[in-house]
Parts: sequence; structure tokens; C-alpha cells
Amino acid sequence: MLSGLDPMSVLNSLSDAVIAVGEGNCIRYVNNAAEQLFGLGAHSLVGNSLDAFITSDNPLFFVIEKSRRDGASFAERDVSIEGPRLDEREMSVQTQPLPDEEGVVVISLHEQTLARHIDRQLVHRGAARSVTAMASMLAHEVKNPLSGIRGAAQLLEDGTDDEGRELTQLICDEADRIVSLVNRMEAFSDERLPERSAVNIHEVLDRAQRSAENGFARNVRFVPLFDPSLPMVSGNRDQLIQVFLNLVKNAAEAVDASGGEIRIETRYRNGLRLALPGTGERVDLPIEITIRDNGSGVPPDIRPYLFDPFVTSKKNGSGLGLALVAKLVGDHGGVIDLESDNSGTAFKVMLPVDEAAARTS
Repeated sequence: MLSGLDPMSVLNSLSDAVIAVGEGNCIRYVNNAAEQLFGLGAHSLVGNSLDAFITSDNPLFFVIEKSRRDGASFAERDVSIEGPRLDEREMSVQTQPLPDEEGVVVISLHEQTLARHIDRQLVHRGAARSVTAMASMLAHEVKNPLSGIRGAAQLLEDGTDDEGRELTQLICDEADRIVSLVNRMEAFSDERLPERSAVNIHEVLDRAQRSAENGFARNVRFVPLFDPSLPMVSGNRDQLIQVFLNLVKNAAEAVDASGGEIRIETRYRNGLRLALPGTGERVDLPIEITIRDNGSGVPPDIRPYLFDPFVTSKKNGSGLGLALVAKLVGDHGGVIDLESDNSGTAFKVMLPVDEAAARTS
């Protein structure tokens, strides 16, 4: 052991929850991360049985007992941990009997959520890029013929009766609708990374909220919950406004006409790193912005694919809005994730800090 190094300080510096249990799974020790996991201090945890905080039929207890019985270390992935004060979380579990302490098992719990954020984000980026070639092709092969069709319909309109004019107007309207769809798809064909600078994310969110309140979300109640101490974000202001305006619009369309509520939350969190696209640089993503609605939630069967192009739960949706959001967030080196159940949906966007602004502040 290194001279002067406090073992307790080492354990408390870990991001993984570390718990030591004795016979009857009575808690003997917890580190700081375990206190944060359960939302209780060591004085409330130590001396109590672990099954008071984690449901007693959880597979974790089988792994603990196996480790205690065999005197060996065991590891399990994808273990769902939940309890009276603990929402369900996917964990990697490792157990190790403590030498010279009969019956004592040390448990390490590693949350898998952050790794899955990265996996999902890579899928979202790939899905957005998958329509790039299609967008380029459609811009040329579809828009030009549609222009001719629309012009021909306008010429026919001059020499027809009211019923004919109604049909020619339908042709023009549908042609315009398809052109609008193709224009939206063209955004995917731009593979240039955005020019970024220091951006006040709260100004971006305020702009998106005000635009929504004066338009499509007039009857929705907004609840901003901002952390005023957040540093500047590294991003493109116009593109970030587009991202959060799209997310707010999606939330507004998900809530009831009366009683609809959208919460816009910001906070600083550590722990997530991601490689910037087009570079080998890895950045922290501590700025978390959540757009949360109280709608009926996204159907479970499409949740894993919601950021894919042409996937939508809306009757008349194109399925391109969230795909474009995923692309823009990915271009910023960020992550977007979805949490949804029958009580509402939360889109979480994680972005990097502007390091230059942080150094001068």
C-alpha cells in the first residue's frame, strides 16, 4: 500500500457503487457512489439488510450467495437493479469474497446506461446518414419533374370548369408537399461539420420556447428548470435552436390540448465521453438538456427506431424531424437519448462545454 494513501478516499473516488455485505446480506460498508445510487447516507444503509433497498428476488442476491459459497469472484452483465427508492437500472455486477472476513462479500455495481448512450448514438448517426444519398438523388430526380407537372396543372386550370380547377389545385398542392419533403431530406446531404463557438444554451432554449408559445404551442404550459451556473456550450447557435425547436414541437404534439405541460431542464453531469465526428478527439459531454412532456408516451414497438428516418408515431408525420435532430446533435459531438412510458416522454441531449470560454471564465 502506498504510504499516506487513505483506502477510504480511493474507494470514495470511484464512480462505481461499492457495497460490502456480511451474513444475511447485512450492509457493512458503502462508498459515496453507493450512497448516491440509493439516495441515502451511510448511516441509513449500514446495519440494514441489502434486500431493504433492492427487491429480494433480484438476481444480484444469487450472485452474492454463489460468490460467498464458492469463495470466488463472479461477474454478471445486464442485471436489472431496482428497489423501493431505486428506479430500475441496467447494471454490470461483480462480487468478490473478502479475504480474512468470513461471509463478507464485496459488490461492485457499474451502471451500463452511459455505454448504451454511446451505442445508441452511433446507431442514430448511421440512420441519419443512410438517407444522404437518397436525398441527393431525390433533389435532382424528383424536384425537376414536379416543377413541370405543377406548371402543366396551372396551364390546364385556365381552360377548365370549377371541378377541373379543384383537381388541378390538388395536383399543385401535392407537388408542393412533395417538394417540401425533399427539401427537408436535402438537409441530410450536407456532411460539413457546423462552425461552432461559445453558445449560451439557456438563450437557445428561451428562443425555442418563445417561438413555440407564439405558434404551435400556444395552449401548452412551459416549466423551465435551468441550472444558472452552466458553462457555455460548444455549438452552432442556429442549428441548436433548430434542434430544440424540433424537440419542443414534438413534445407539443404529444400532449393534450388542455393540461399539456413541457418541462425544459438543464443540469451539469459528469461521466460521459464521446469521440467527435471526423477527429480522434474525445470530449466530455457534461451539459444535459431535457425536454420532457406529459403526453401518453411513445409506443414501445417504435422507441428503439424513433431516430431512424421515416419512423413516426404521428398520423401525418414524415418521420424526418427526429432523424435530423439526431444528425445535428451528432455533428456537434453530442448524444441524444429517449426515455418514455405512459406518463410522458423525455428527450435528453448531452453536449460538450466550450473549453476556450471555460478557461477565460
